Formats: sequence, C-alpha cells, structure tokens
Amino acid sequence: MNAVISVLLPVYNAAADGGAALRACMASLAAQCGTPDAPLPPVEILALNDGSSDASGIILDELACSWPGQNAPALRVVHLPHGGIAPTLNRGLELAEGTYIARMDADDSCHPQRLARQYACLNSDASLGVCATQVTFGGDPATAYGFSHFVQWQNALCTAEEIRDARFRDTPVCHPAVLFRRELAERLGAYRDGDFAEDWELWLRWLDAGVRFFKLPQALYQWNDPPQRLTRTDSRYGDTANDSLRAFWLRRECRRRAPRHIYVWGAGRMARRRLAPLWDDRLRPAAFIDIDSKKIGQRVRTVPGGPVPVIAPAALPPATDDSLLLNALTAHGAAEEAARWLEKHGWRQGRHWLLT
Repeated sequence: MNAVISVLLPVYNAAADGGAALRACMASLAAQCGTPDAPLPPVEILALNDGSSDASGIILDELACSWPGQNAPALRVVHLPHGGIAPTLNRGLELAEGTYIARMDADDSCHPQRLARQYACLNSDASLGVCATQVTFGGDPATAYGFSHFVQWQNALCTAEEIRDARFRDTPVCHPAVLFRRELAERLGAYRDGDFAEDWELWLRWLDAGVRFFKLPQALYQWNDPPQRLTRTDSRYGDTANDSLRAFWLRRECRRRAPRHIYVWGAGRMARRRLAPLWDDRLRPAAFIDIDSKKIGQRVRTVPGGPVPVIAPAALPPATDDSLLLNALTAHGAAEEAARWLEKHGWRQGRHWLLT
C-alpha cells in the first residue's frame, strides 16, 4: 500500500523523562483517523533519528516493534548520522512515498483528525499549496509570554491573504503543523541549510513564488515549549539571523514593486534594528513615522546615504500605488493601532503597506 501522506518526524535527543514526550507524539500519530466527510488516506510516518546520542533511537525501535496493526499509519524508523534539521528533513523527502508531506516535531502532539482534515482541505482546493492548522500553546503563558503571544498572533492568520501579507513580520504558520504538496519542494526547492530559520526561509521563498497558504480555524496541534527547543538554543533563530532573512526577501519585494517612496512606521530602536539590513545606497526610506513628539522632527542618522526625517502620521502623504509603507512597530498592540490608522486613511495592507 503506497502512502498518500508522508509525515516527516525528525528526532534528536528526545529521550528525556524516558522519552515521555516522544511516546506521546508517536501515540498521537498512531491514533490518526478520518471522518465520514474527511476520510484519511494511507499514511506513513518517517521517524528520522538524526544521530541522537541518547536513547531516542532505542525508543523508536521499541515503538516500531509494538506499533499498532493495519488500522494505524505505517511507521518507518530511519537512523541517520547527525546532520541537523534541514539535511534530515531533506533526507526524509527523498525517502517519502507520499504526494503530500506533513511535518511533526518529537515533543508535540496532534489531534486524531489533524491529517484527515488537512488532506481534505488541500484535496478540495487545487489553488492551495500548504495547509496549516491553528495550534494550542503547550507551555506556561506566565513564564513564556512572548511565545504565547506569538502563538496568538499566528493563530489569527488563516486566509491566504492574511498569511501572505504577514510573512515579513515572522513565520506565519507553525512549521510542524503543516501539510504541503510534495511537488512544491520538487519545483521550488526543499529545505536550505544556512544561518537562518529553515522553515521561515522556505515559506518566504514559496510565498514569493506565489504559493497560496491556508490555515484551518481549528487547533489540531499542540505546540509545546521545552527548554531545548531550537528557537531557544540555536542562533539561526535569533534576532540577527531573522533580520537578515527578512531583509533578503523584503528587498526582493521592494525591487519588484519599485516604489518611488518607502516609509517606515516606527523610529524606535527596535524597529530600526529590524530593518537595518534592508537599507543600502539604492534602497532607503523617505521618512520614518512616529507618534512620539520627542522623535518627530528629529533625523535618523543610521541609514546609508544620509539622515532620514521623522514625521507625524498626519504628515504622511496620501497612499498611492508607487508608495510603500513598512509597519515595523513591535510593542504589544502598536502595529495593530498603526494598521487601523492606515486603513482609515486609505492605506490598504498588502497593496500600500506591509507588516515587517
């Protein structure tokens, strides 16, 4: 029986607490099932042991020996030398049988109907290339407020337009909660290994090529927040790497649009830092926008080509198709407040301004 969906599950040193999280993850995949209106096609799980130095490989082999019978998805355990997340996922793509590729992380779990509902979504709409789900935050919001707020922001992006227009702020879909068409990786390239987040780079590249994403409005995935999570421990997911990655793809977007004037809403240190890699002698803002009276009238001197004035929102010219505004505010609620002002004054997101 050939698989229609292949689940890529990279595993690296996931044996803490006897592999409790890994076992829970595998149990949630073994329990995948369909519904009358969303039947589950044949599924294979590729558990990719990325050269773990703990007992992860042993646990996977044990699970394979006791794996449920024919009603459960098939399981293949693959032991690889340690190569990191991108090479491991690409090896999984090479081994996968499915025409649809799902992701899963070893410390998370998912709803029994997750794969069936995602498959039904993509199978019913040929215009979509990637289907994600909303996620449940599996951590403590009090001690991980930033991540919790990020999950809330990400969950609010469901339509193809919302996901596309928010892509420069941060990764707009949860990587391990996606299902995508395999042909996208074959046509547009798979995971790249570099000094950047492999998932955000992939989404930016595919969205730049016009791939349409969608997110189911149900939370079908629990996204946990363990201390060893890569976004906490690896510099490829840090601010410097994120700012460089954002600048690369945002520069492509700016050159495609070729606006006569670029404006940046946010003259503060954080907003300026996020966009600093974007500017050069050919690409620079005409003005920074701010509501702080202490900043209005000042000039930003950290942009190549000379200082840039800071103006009040009221001084912003009317929106035109040859102008582009970058909303770079990051304080809680600030970007949303600026968005409301822009929309009220005729600036349309995606057309006249972008969230960055």
